[in-house]
Amino acid sequence: MTSTADTNQTTIADRVAQFQQGTASQLPEDVVSTFSAEQAQLRAAGVPAGAAAPGGPMPDAELLDVRGEPTTLAQSAGGRSAVVVLYRGAWCPYCNLTLRAYQEELVPQLAERDVALVAISPQKPDGSLSTREINELSFIVLSDPGNQIAAGLGVLTAPGEAAQAAQRDLGLDLADVNADGTHGLPMPTVAIVDRAGTIRWIDVHPDYTTRTEVADIVEALSGLG
Repeated sequence: MTSTADTNQTTIADRVAQFQQGTASQLPEDVVSTFSAEQAQLRAAGVPAGAAAPGGPMPDAELLDVRGEPTTLAQSAGGRSAVVVLYRGAWCPYCNLTLRAYQEELVPQLAERDVALVAISPQKPDGSLSTREINELSFIVLSDPGNQIAAGLGVLTAPGEAAQAAQRDLGLDLADVNADGTHGLPMPTVAIVDRAGTIRWIDVHPDYTTRTEVADIVEALSGLG
């Protein structure tokens, strides 16, 4: 079993803390308070009651690769077991630092096991391409118009009106970046899916400032067989 203590990896929680310290004074106070209130509400609500659980089928749908070509999750995995990551978009700093951590620390361990890594967001394909290029990702990045996978997993959400207004104050309108023109977002989620398309492990984070640690994914993979 691999742990952060064994590998001296910087945890994603550490990366988030460093990011928040660096940006605390750069955002308007009203924006910070709005986002903080939203995060508190998300934590209080917790994981949705209908969220998918191990043993159920992994939903699939017609997705788009970074070139805008149609594909599916199953096609992208290529018959392998897969770690599937649902993230919000290239505009989300928490997503970017998490995906970079997965590239640096998870990809090599998945390669040893011949397990695919697939990241999915509702943004347009050009946003997926930006995500891959900015973070120098070697794994598969897909666009899910309409949040079909998130809806199938029961982890689809959307920011409230106050949070949307705060996002617009920062120059972001989700309706412009999402492929379907809505404000829908997945709760950050990691699922381990076996070759038969069955969910073997899933970790949902209602508060988007927290993410699934690499060590937890690697430990869960030990039960994949």
